[in-house]
Amino acid sequence: MILDGSDTGAIVAAANCIRSGELLGLPTETVYGLAADAENAQAVGKIFAAKGRPANHPLIVHVLDTDGANHFAERVPDFARQLMQTFWPGPLTLILPRREGVAAAAAGGQYSIGLRCPSHPVAQALLTACRELDANSLQVQKLVWGIAAPSANQFGRVSPTTALHVQGEFGAQLLILDGGPCTVGIESTIIDCTRGVPVLLRPGAVTPEQAQAACAQKVFSVDEFASAKLSAPRASGTLESHYAPHAKVRLMKTAELQTALDVLGNEHGAADGAGPTIATYSRSVLKNRSSHVLSRRMPGDAVAAAQQLFAALREFDNQGVKLIWVETPPDTSEWDGVRDRLQRAAAN
Repeated sequence: MILDGSDTGAIVAAANCIRSGELLGLPTETVYGLAADAENAQAVGKIFAAKGRPANHPLIVHVLDTDGANHFAERVPDFARQLMQTFWPGPLTLILPRREGVAAAAAGGQYSIGLRCPSHPVAQALLTACRELDANSLQVQKLVWGIAAPSANQFGRVSPTTALHVQGEFGAQLLILDGGPCTVGIESTIIDCTRGVPVLLRPGAVTPEQAQAACAQKVFSVDEFASAKLSAPRASGTLESHYAPHAKVRLMKTAELQTALDVLGNEHGAADGAGPTIATYSRSVLKNRSSHVLSRRMPGDAVAAAQQLFAALREFDNQGVKLIWVETPPDTSEWDGVRDRLQRAAAN
């Protein structure tokens, strides 16, 4: 069932759903999440089961504010607080030492936990409702400090950016709050704050340069920090293969892509009247002479490209293509998030 996220009654129903230990489709500015009470191990187990996700692969916990972060984190380094002050609410997840006895299932059994404060108004409204108790209610209500919400899709597949995407993954039995298309479109930046310095685990809308300016410390890459021989905590969306459509994704340079299209020409070999079997997704204008190749332009702006990426991959799957040829994004920091998602999709 899809409910209007701007309706107060829908927020109350969603908060009751979370409190009762059920799952919920939740819009955020990054992607839609499959949400449950982060401190209810049975509810969190339903997330892993529904997604087909390994139980030791941690979930990001969404909190309303720094009070929520303090509830889950044993300590918050000064540089992490500076990142919170600058980017929360927003698309930044911080890995922090987990308070003992809190949200162990959501953390995948680790001694660290990923925390984020989403900026989407529907997510904010739900988190607020879950932190408030209705004095007029005759039922005993549970105070929910945080909501575990990985992307609302089958594990390793393309993340959803609309309520209909979520319904397509899990069917009509799931309660879903509709908050419109996601404005960021790819998952949050993840920075590990457990090792004394900030370490980037997953790129996203918040770039390392922006984070470095906010906390006045160098943001290390995992490779740069590897010399310390300290293993990074497991984090969401960092497996080599992830975010993959059913079609095979291949990243190609512009010239390679055009050459492949030229070779195909009108002799792709598909039967007349058959649908497209290859899709191209490129910033550059390409010459396509085959009716069996579906072409779509990728925005030249990194922000717009991120916003549209997962919806484009889902559209290609819906068209039944078997191969998706994608023009490799520029090697600049603002494109890191898009390039990361495409590289992991191509690794499938």
